[in-house]
Amino acid sequence: MKPRVGISRCLLGDDVRYDGTNKRSNAVIALGEDVEWLPVCPEVEVGMGVPREPIQLVATIHAVASERERVRLQGVDSREDWTGRMDRWARDRVAALAAERVSGFVLKARSPSCGPTGVLVHYDDASPTPNGRGLFAEQLATAIPGLPMIDEEALDDPAARADFIRRVRAFDAGIGRTNT
Repeated sequence: MKPRVGISRCLLGDDVRYDGTNKRSNAVIALGEDVEWLPVCPEVEVGMGVPREPIQLVATIHAVASERERVRLQGVDSREDWTGRMDRWARDRVAALAAERVSGFVLKARSPSCGPTGVLVHYDDASPTPNGRGLFAEQLATAIPGLPMIDEEALDDPAARADFIRRVRAFDAGIGRTNT
Protein backbone atom coordinates (compact mmCIF):
# COMPACT_ATOMS: atom_id res chain seq x y z
CA MET A 1 0.00 0.00 0.00
CA LYS A 2 1.34 3.44 -0.96
CA PRO A 3 1.76 6.09 1.73
CA ARG A 4 -0.79 8.91 1.63
CA VAL A 5 0.74 12.28 0.86
CA GLY A 6 -1.13 15.57 0.79
CA ILE A 7 -0.46 17.93 -2.07
CA SER A 8 -1.36 21.45 -3.12
CA ARG A 9 -3.84 20.86 -5.98
CA CYS A 10 -2.26 23.41 -8.32
CA LEU A 11 0.87 21.23 -8.44
CA LEU A 12 -1.14 18.37 -9.95
CA GLY A 13 -2.28 20.65 -12.79
CA ASP A 14 -5.63 21.75 -11.39
CA ASP A 15 -6.48 25.33 -12.39
CA VAL A 16 -7.15 26.57 -8.85
CA ARG A 17 -4.64 29.41 -8.44
CA TYR A 18 -5.80 32.99 -7.87
CA ASP A 19 -5.44 33.72 -11.61
CA GLY A 20 -7.18 30.52 -12.76
CA THR A 21 -3.94 28.75 -13.70
CA ASN A 22 -1.91 25.89 -12.24
CA LYS A 23 1.71 25.16 -11.35
CA ARG A 24 1.91 21.57 -12.61
CA SER A 25 5.24 20.10 -11.57
CA ASN A 26 6.95 17.26 -13.41
CA ALA A 27 8.82 16.28 -10.23
CA VAL A 28 5.47 16.00 -8.44
CA ILE A 29 3.93 13.95 -11.24
CA ALA A 30 6.89 11.53 -11.17
CA LEU A 31 6.55 11.19 -7.39
CA GLY A 32 2.93 10.12 -7.87
CA GLU A 33 4.07 6.60 -8.75
CA ASP A 34 5.28 6.15 -5.15
CA VAL A 35 2.41 7.74 -3.19
CA GLU A 36 -1.35 8.11 -3.00
CA TRP A 37 -2.16 11.82 -3.37
CA LEU A 38 -4.58 13.64 -1.07
CA PRO A 39 -5.20 16.91 -3.01
CA VAL A 40 -5.94 20.11 -1.08
CA CYS A 41 -6.40 23.75 -2.10
CA PRO A 42 -6.82 25.82 1.05
CA GLU A 43 -7.90 28.98 -0.75
CA VAL A 44 -10.63 27.25 -2.78
CA GLU A 45 -11.76 25.08 0.14
CA VAL A 46 -12.05 28.08 2.48
CA GLY A 47 -14.40 29.78 0.00
CA MET A 48 -12.24 32.05 -2.15
CA GLY A 49 -13.25 31.67 -5.78
CA VAL A 50 -11.28 31.03 -8.96
CA PRO A 51 -10.16 33.47 -10.14
CA ARG A 52 -9.77 35.52 -6.97
CA GLU A 53 -7.92 38.43 -5.49
CA PRO A 54 -4.34 37.53 -4.51
CA ILE A 55 -3.71 37.29 -0.77
CA GLN A 56 -0.68 38.05 1.37
CA LEU A 57 0.61 37.70 4.92
CA VAL A 58 0.68 41.02 6.79
CA ALA A 59 2.60 41.42 10.05
CA THR A 60 0.59 42.55 13.05
CA ILE A 61 0.76 41.99 16.80
CA HIS A 62 -2.80 40.67 17.18
CA ALA A 63 -2.66 37.75 14.79
CA VAL A 64 -1.84 34.08 14.26
CA ALA A 65 1.57 32.40 14.17
CA SER A 66 3.42 32.05 10.90
CA GLU A 67 6.85 30.57 11.53
CA ARG A 68 8.77 33.48 13.17
CA GLU A 69 6.04 36.10 12.74
CA ARG A 70 2.52 37.03 13.84
CA VAL A 71 0.40 37.68 10.76
CA ARG A 72 -3.00 38.24 9.22
CA LEU A 73 -4.01 36.81 5.84
CA GLN A 74 -5.40 39.66 3.76
CA GLY A 75 -6.52 40.46 0.23
CA VAL A 76 -3.84 42.45 -1.56
CA ASP A 77 -6.17 45.24 -2.77
CA SER A 78 -9.35 44.94 -0.69
CA ARG A 79 -7.45 44.15 2.55
CA GLU A 80 -10.25 41.65 3.30
CA ASP A 81 -9.18 39.64 6.33
CA TRP A 82 -9.24 35.87 5.76
CA THR A 83 -7.25 35.01 8.89
CA GLY A 84 -10.00 33.61 11.11
CA ARG A 85 -11.72 31.68 8.33
CA MET A 86 -8.44 30.15 7.12
CA ASP A 87 -7.28 29.33 10.64
CA ARG A 88 -10.55 27.53 11.52
CA TRP A 89 -10.75 25.73 8.18
CA ALA A 90 -7.08 24.67 8.34
CA ARG A 91 -7.46 23.28 11.85
CA ASP A 92 -10.43 21.14 10.75
CA ARG A 93 -8.83 20.07 7.45
CA VAL A 94 -5.56 19.06 9.14
CA ALA A 95 -7.50 16.98 11.67
CA ALA A 96 -9.25 15.21 8.78
CA LEU A 97 -5.92 14.60 7.04
CA ALA A 98 -4.45 13.18 10.24
CA ALA A 99 -7.44 10.81 10.49
CA GLU A 100 -6.70 9.72 6.91
CA ARG A 101 -3.12 8.93 8.03
CA VAL A 102 -1.37 11.52 5.89
CA SER A 103 2.35 10.71 5.92
CA GLY A 104 3.78 13.77 4.18
CA PHE A 105 2.84 16.90 2.29
CA VAL A 106 4.04 18.58 -0.92
CA LEU A 107 3.23 22.29 -0.70
CA LYS A 108 3.32 25.24 -3.11
CA ALA A 109 6.47 27.28 -2.50
CA ARG A 110 6.00 30.83 -1.17
CA SER A 111 2.18 30.57 -1.03
CA PRO A 112 0.56 32.58 1.81
CA SER A 113 -1.63 29.56 2.51
CA CYS A 114 0.67 26.64 1.62
CA GLY A 115 4.30 27.78 1.64
CA PRO A 116 6.26 25.63 4.12
CA THR A 117 8.91 28.33 4.64
CA GLY A 118 10.17 31.57 3.13
CA VAL A 119 6.75 33.15 2.55
CA LEU A 120 6.85 36.94 2.26
CA VAL A 121 5.50 38.85 5.24
CA HIS A 122 4.47 42.44 4.46
CA TYR A 123 4.97 45.34 6.88
CA ASP A 124 3.47 48.84 7.01
CA ASP A 125 6.81 50.61 7.11
CA ALA A 126 9.36 48.19 5.63
CA SER A 127 10.01 45.92 2.68
CA PRO A 128 8.55 42.40 2.84
CA THR A 129 10.77 39.68 4.26
CA PRO A 130 10.63 35.90 3.67
CA ASN A 131 10.03 35.12 7.36
CA GLY A 132 6.62 33.46 7.12
CA ARG A 133 4.93 30.14 6.59
CA GLY A 134 1.56 29.71 4.90
CA LEU A 135 -1.29 29.44 7.41
CA PHE A 136 -2.30 25.94 6.27
CA ALA A 137 1.34 24.78 6.39
CA GLU A 138 1.61 26.27 9.89
CA GLN A 139 -1.37 24.19 11.04
CA LEU A 140 0.18 21.04 9.48
CA ALA A 141 3.47 21.64 11.28
CA THR A 142 1.76 22.36 14.60
CA ALA A 143 -0.88 19.61 14.60
CA ILE A 144 1.22 16.80 13.11
CA PRO A 145 4.73 17.16 14.55
CA GLY A 146 7.42 15.60 12.40
CA LEU A 147 5.22 15.38 9.29
CA PRO A 148 7.58 15.43 6.28
CA MET A 149 6.85 18.59 4.28
CA ILE A 150 8.53 19.88 1.13
CA ASP A 151 7.74 22.37 -1.61
CA GLU A 152 7.73 21.58 -5.33
CA GLU A 153 10.91 23.55 -5.96
CA ALA A 154 12.90 21.39 -3.54
CA LEU A 155 11.51 18.26 -5.23
CA ASP A 156 13.42 19.22 -8.39
CA ASP A 157 16.58 18.12 -6.57
CA PRO A 158 16.84 14.30 -6.89
CA ALA A 159 18.58 13.97 -3.50
CA ALA A 160 15.90 16.05 -1.74
CA ARG A 161 13.16 14.05 -3.48
CA ALA A 162 14.73 10.73 -2.39
CA ASP A 163 15.12 12.00 1.17
CA PHE A 164 11.49 13.18 1.23
CA ILE A 165 10.23 9.75 0.10
CA ARG A 166 12.44 8.05 2.71
CA ARG A 167 11.01 10.30 5.45
CA VAL A 168 7.43 9.75 4.21
CA ARG A 169 7.88 5.97 4.31
CA ALA A 170 9.36 6.14 7.80
CA PHE A 171 6.53 8.36 9.02
CA ASP A 172 3.99 6.03 7.38
CA ALA A 173 5.58 3.06 9.16
CA GLY A 174 5.13 4.82 12.49
CA ILE A 175 8.67 6.09 13.03
CA GLY A 176 8.30 9.63 14.29
CA ARG A 177 4.49 9.46 14.17
CA THR A 178 3.04 11.20 17.21
CA ASN A 179 -0.57 11.40 15.93
CA THR A 180 -2.37 8.16 15.11
